[in-house]
Amino acid sequence: MTPLDVDALRARLVGPYASVVVVDSTESTNTDLARSAARGAVDRTVLVAEEQTAGQGRRGRTWISPPGSGLYVSVLFRPVGVAPARLPWLTLIAGVALVRLAESVGVKSSLKWPNDLLIGQSGAKGAGVLAQNVGAAVVVGMGLNVAPLPADVEPGPGGLTPTSLADEGATKLDRTDLAGRLLVHLSELEADWRASGGDPRPSGLLDEYRAHCSTLGQRVRVELSGSSELVGTGHDIAVDGTLVVRRDDGVDHAVSAGDVVHLRPA
Repeated sequence: MTPLDVDALRARLVGPYASVVVVDSTESTNTDLARSAARGAVDRTVLVAEEQTAGQGRRGRTWISPPGSGLYVSVLFRPVGVAPARLPWLTLIAGVALVRLAESVGVKSSLKWPNDLLIGQSGAKGAGVLAQNVGAAVVVGMGLNVAPLPADVEPGPGGLTPTSLADEGATKLDRTDLAGRLLVHLSELEADWRASGGDPRPSGLLDEYRAHCSTLGQRVRVELSGSSELVGTGHDIAVDGTLVVRRDDGVDHAVSAGDVVHLRPA
Protein backbone atom coordinates (compact mmCIF):
# COMPACT_ATOMS: atom_id res chain seq x y z
CA MET A 1 0.00 0.00 0.00
CA THR A 2 1.02 3.63 -0.54
CA PRO A 3 3.06 5.14 2.35
CA LEU A 4 1.28 7.54 4.67
CA ASP A 5 1.24 11.17 3.54
CA VAL A 6 2.70 12.97 6.55
CA ASP A 7 1.94 16.48 5.29
CA ALA A 8 -1.69 15.61 4.58
CA LEU A 9 -2.12 14.09 8.05
CA ARG A 10 -0.64 17.14 9.75
CA ALA A 11 -2.76 19.52 7.70
CA ARG A 12 -5.89 17.63 8.73
CA LEU A 13 -5.07 16.87 12.35
CA VAL A 14 -2.89 19.60 13.85
CA GLY A 15 -5.43 21.77 15.62
CA PRO A 16 -7.51 18.98 17.10
CA TYR A 17 -4.13 17.47 18.07
CA ALA A 18 -1.01 19.22 19.32
CA SER A 19 1.42 17.36 17.06
CA VAL A 20 1.52 14.43 14.65
CA VAL A 21 4.72 12.41 14.19
CA VAL A 22 5.03 9.60 11.64
CA VAL A 23 7.99 7.18 11.76
CA ASP A 24 8.96 4.44 9.34
CA SER A 25 9.54 1.80 11.99
CA THR A 26 9.56 1.39 15.76
CA GLU A 27 9.21 -1.40 18.27
CA SER A 28 5.96 0.00 19.67
CA THR A 29 4.22 3.35 19.30
CA ASN A 30 2.74 2.92 22.79
CA THR A 31 6.15 2.35 24.36
CA ASP A 32 7.64 5.36 22.58
CA LEU A 33 4.77 7.65 23.50
CA ALA A 34 4.74 6.43 27.12
CA ARG A 35 8.39 7.43 27.37
CA SER A 36 7.55 10.82 25.88
CA ALA A 37 4.69 11.21 28.38
CA ALA A 38 7.07 10.56 31.26
CA ARG A 39 9.28 13.33 29.87
CA GLY A 40 6.37 15.78 29.77
CA ALA A 41 4.96 15.44 26.23
CA VAL A 42 1.86 17.56 25.80
CA ASP A 43 -1.79 16.55 25.69
CA ARG A 44 -3.02 15.15 22.37
CA THR A 45 0.34 14.14 20.94
CA VAL A 46 0.02 11.59 18.11
CA LEU A 47 2.57 8.99 17.01
CA VAL A 48 2.01 6.87 13.90
CA ALA A 49 4.31 4.12 12.60
CA GLU A 50 4.45 2.45 9.21
CA GLU A 51 5.74 -0.68 10.96
CA GLN A 52 5.97 -2.00 14.53
CA THR A 53 8.54 -4.69 15.26
CA ALA A 54 7.27 -5.43 18.77
CA GLY A 55 3.70 -4.11 18.87
CA GLN A 56 1.95 -4.58 22.19
CA GLY A 57 -1.36 -6.14 23.13
CA ARG A 58 -2.95 -6.68 26.51
CA ARG A 59 -1.05 -8.73 29.11
CA GLY A 60 2.23 -8.46 27.23
CA ARG A 61 0.99 -10.08 24.03
CA THR A 62 2.35 -9.09 20.67
CA TRP A 63 0.52 -7.49 17.75
CA ILE A 64 1.80 -8.29 14.25
CA SER A 65 2.39 -4.96 12.51
CA PRO A 66 4.04 -5.41 9.09
CA PRO A 67 4.93 -2.33 7.04
CA GLY A 68 2.25 -0.73 4.92
CA SER A 69 -0.53 -3.15 5.79
CA GLY A 70 -2.34 -1.45 8.65
CA LEU A 71 -2.66 1.57 10.91
CA TYR A 72 -0.52 1.65 14.05
CA VAL A 73 -1.39 4.76 16.02
CA SER A 74 -0.92 5.95 19.60
CA VAL A 75 -2.30 9.12 21.18
CA LEU A 76 -1.27 10.74 24.46
CA PHE A 77 -4.15 12.24 26.44
CA ARG A 78 -3.96 14.33 29.60
CA PRO A 79 -7.68 14.61 30.43
CA VAL A 80 -7.64 17.30 33.10
CA GLY A 81 -10.87 17.34 35.09
CA VAL A 82 -11.63 13.65 34.58
CA ALA A 83 -11.52 11.44 37.68
CA PRO A 84 -9.02 8.55 37.50
CA ALA A 85 -11.88 6.06 37.87
CA ARG A 86 -13.29 7.22 34.52
CA LEU A 87 -10.03 6.91 32.55
CA PRO A 88 -10.78 3.32 31.40
CA TRP A 89 -13.38 4.90 29.12
CA LEU A 90 -10.55 5.95 26.82
CA THR A 91 -10.24 2.34 25.66
CA LEU A 92 -13.97 2.21 24.92
CA ILE A 93 -13.87 5.59 23.18
CA ALA A 94 -11.17 4.29 20.85
CA GLY A 95 -13.38 1.28 20.13
CA VAL A 96 -16.29 3.50 19.13
CA ALA A 97 -13.99 5.52 16.84
CA LEU A 98 -12.90 2.28 15.15
CA VAL A 99 -16.53 1.20 14.68
CA ARG A 100 -17.37 4.51 13.05
CA LEU A 101 -14.41 4.15 10.70
CA ALA A 102 -15.15 0.53 9.75
CA GLU A 103 -18.78 1.24 9.04
CA SER A 104 -17.86 4.30 6.95
CA VAL A 105 -16.13 1.95 4.47
CA GLY A 106 -19.06 -0.46 4.42
CA VAL A 107 -17.73 -3.08 6.84
CA LYS A 108 -20.09 -4.46 9.49
CA SER A 109 -18.50 -4.14 12.93
CA SER A 110 -19.02 -4.64 16.64
CA LEU A 111 -17.04 -4.38 19.87
CA LYS A 112 -15.96 -7.15 22.18
CA TRP A 113 -15.47 -5.57 25.58
CA PRO A 114 -13.10 -4.02 26.35
CA ASN A 115 -10.69 -3.66 23.46
CA ASP A 116 -11.40 -5.69 20.31
CA LEU A 117 -13.02 -4.57 17.06
CA LEU A 118 -14.84 -7.47 15.40
CA ILE A 119 -15.60 -7.03 11.71
CA GLY A 120 -17.35 -8.90 8.95
CA GLN A 121 -20.17 -11.41 9.08
CA SER A 122 -18.09 -13.90 11.08
CA GLY A 123 -17.03 -11.38 13.72
CA ALA A 124 -13.28 -11.86 13.22
CA LYS A 125 -10.81 -9.49 14.87
CA GLY A 126 -9.83 -6.49 12.78
CA ALA A 127 -8.35 -4.19 15.41
CA GLY A 128 -7.26 -3.94 19.01
CA VAL A 129 -6.85 -1.15 21.53
CA LEU A 130 -4.30 -0.86 24.33
CA ALA A 131 -4.44 1.96 26.89
CA GLN A 132 -1.58 2.54 29.32
CA ASN A 133 -1.55 4.95 32.26
CA VAL A 134 1.58 7.06 32.64
CA GLY A 135 1.04 9.08 35.79
CA ALA A 136 -1.94 11.35 35.09
CA ALA A 137 -1.62 10.75 31.35
CA VAL A 138 -3.03 7.90 29.25
CA VAL A 139 -1.51 6.55 26.05
CA VAL A 140 -4.12 4.96 23.78
CA GLY A 141 -2.80 2.67 21.07
CA MET A 142 -4.82 1.35 18.15
CA GLY A 143 -3.80 -1.31 15.64
CA LEU A 144 -6.12 -1.77 12.65
CA ASN A 145 -5.62 -4.33 9.86
CA VAL A 146 -6.26 -2.66 6.51
CA ALA A 147 -4.66 -4.71 3.70
CA PRO A 148 -5.37 -8.41 3.04
CA LEU A 149 -3.70 -10.68 5.61
CA PRO A 150 -1.49 -13.66 4.75
CA ALA A 151 -3.34 -16.97 4.71
CA ASP A 152 -1.15 -18.40 7.49
CA VAL A 153 -1.88 -15.75 10.16
CA GLU A 154 -2.61 -17.51 13.44
CA PRO A 155 -5.72 -16.89 15.57
CA GLY A 156 -5.19 -14.55 18.50
CA PRO A 157 -5.95 -15.00 22.21
CA GLY A 158 -9.38 -16.45 22.80
CA GLY A 159 -9.33 -18.06 19.36
CA LEU A 160 -10.29 -14.88 17.50
CA THR A 161 -9.58 -15.21 13.80
CA PRO A 162 -7.72 -12.17 12.44
CA THR A 163 -9.07 -10.29 9.45
CA SER A 164 -8.79 -6.90 7.78
CA LEU A 165 -10.94 -4.25 6.15
CA ALA A 166 -9.83 -5.45 2.72
CA ASP A 167 -10.51 -9.09 3.59
CA GLU A 168 -14.07 -8.09 4.55
CA GLY A 169 -14.75 -6.45 1.20
CA ALA A 170 -13.74 -2.80 1.68
CA THR A 171 -12.14 -1.28 -1.42
CA LYS A 172 -10.20 1.88 -2.31
CA LEU A 173 -8.58 1.95 1.11
CA ASP A 174 -6.28 4.95 1.42
CA ARG A 175 -4.41 4.61 4.73
CA THR A 176 -3.77 8.34 5.00
CA ASP A 177 -7.47 9.08 4.71
CA LEU A 178 -8.34 6.24 7.10
CA ALA A 179 -5.84 7.47 9.69
CA GLY A 180 -7.19 11.01 9.41
CA ARG A 181 -10.81 9.95 9.79
CA LEU A 182 -10.04 7.60 12.69
CA LEU A 183 -8.22 10.32 14.59
CA VAL A 184 -10.95 12.89 13.90
CA HIS A 185 -13.55 10.49 15.32
CA LEU A 186 -11.33 9.87 18.34
CA SER A 187 -10.77 13.58 18.90
CA GLU A 188 -14.48 14.42 18.77
CA LEU A 189 -15.51 11.57 21.06
CA GLU A 190 -12.78 12.27 23.60
CA ALA A 191 -13.44 16.03 23.64
CA ASP A 192 -17.15 15.53 24.41
CA TRP A 193 -16.36 12.95 27.09
CA ARG A 194 -13.75 15.22 28.67
CA ALA A 195 -16.08 18.22 28.62
CA SER A 196 -18.57 16.23 30.71
CA GLY A 197 -15.90 15.35 33.27
CA GLY A 198 -15.67 11.76 32.04
CA ASP A 199 -19.41 11.08 32.17
CA PRO A 200 -20.30 9.11 29.02
CA ARG A 201 -24.03 9.86 29.19
CA PRO A 202 -24.52 13.51 28.11
CA SER A 203 -22.93 13.00 24.66
CA GLY A 204 -24.65 9.68 24.04
CA LEU A 205 -21.33 7.82 24.23
CA LEU A 206 -22.61 5.21 26.68
CA ASP A 207 -25.64 4.44 24.51
CA GLU A 208 -23.48 4.28 21.37
CA TYR A 209 -21.03 1.87 22.97
CA ARG A 210 -23.83 -0.35 24.26
CA ALA A 211 -25.43 -0.40 20.81
CA HIS A 212 -22.22 -1.72 19.23
CA CYS A 213 -21.09 -4.06 22.02
CA SER A 214 -21.58 -7.67 20.93
CA THR A 215 -20.58 -8.86 24.41
CA LEU A 216 -23.99 -7.75 25.70
CA GLY A 217 -26.46 -10.62 25.59
CA GLN A 218 -23.60 -12.99 24.83
CA ARG A 219 -22.64 -16.04 26.88
CA VAL A 220 -19.12 -15.27 28.13
CA ARG A 221 -16.25 -16.61 30.17
CA VAL A 222 -14.15 -13.96 31.88
CA GLU A 223 -10.63 -15.07 32.70
CA LEU A 224 -9.72 -13.11 35.82
CA SER A 225 -6.37 -12.71 37.57
CA GLY A 226 -4.76 -15.89 38.75
CA SER A 227 -6.70 -18.97 37.68
CA SER A 228 -10.21 -17.78 38.55
CA GLU A 229 -12.94 -17.24 35.99
CA LEU A 230 -16.49 -16.00 35.77
CA VAL A 231 -19.11 -17.53 33.48
CA GLY A 232 -22.40 -15.85 32.68
CA THR A 233 -24.04 -13.47 30.25
CA GLY A 234 -22.85 -10.00 29.31
CA HIS A 235 -25.63 -7.92 30.84
CA ASP A 236 -24.65 -4.24 30.70
CA ILE A 237 -21.92 -1.63 30.41
CA ALA A 238 -21.89 0.49 33.55
CA VAL A 239 -21.35 4.24 33.67
CA ASP A 240 -17.75 3.68 34.76
CA GLY A 241 -17.10 1.46 31.71
CA THR A 242 -17.07 -1.85 33.56
CA LEU A 243 -18.76 -4.93 32.11
CA VAL A 244 -21.65 -6.29 34.16
CA VAL A 245 -21.82 -10.09 33.88
CA ARG A 246 -24.94 -11.85 35.16
CA ARG A 247 -24.28 -15.35 36.45
CA ASP A 248 -26.76 -18.17 36.03
CA ASP A 249 -27.93 -17.62 39.63
CA GLY A 250 -29.01 -14.09 38.70
CA VAL A 251 -26.21 -12.34 40.58
CA ASP A 252 -24.50 -9.47 38.74
CA HIS A 253 -20.73 -9.02 38.86
CA ALA A 254 -18.89 -5.90 37.67
CA VAL A 255 -15.72 -6.72 35.74
CA SER A 256 -13.12 -3.99 35.39
CA ALA A 257 -10.34 -6.12 33.89
CA GLY A 258 -9.96 -9.61 32.46
CA ASP A 259 -9.96 -11.54 29.20
CA VAL A 260 -13.47 -12.03 27.88
CA VAL A 261 -14.17 -15.07 25.69
CA HIS A 262 -17.42 -15.20 23.74
CA LEU A 263 -18.76 -18.73 24.16
CA ARG A 264 -20.51 -20.53 21.35
CA PRO A 265 -24.01 -21.86 22.01
CA ALA A 266 -24.01 -25.48 23.22
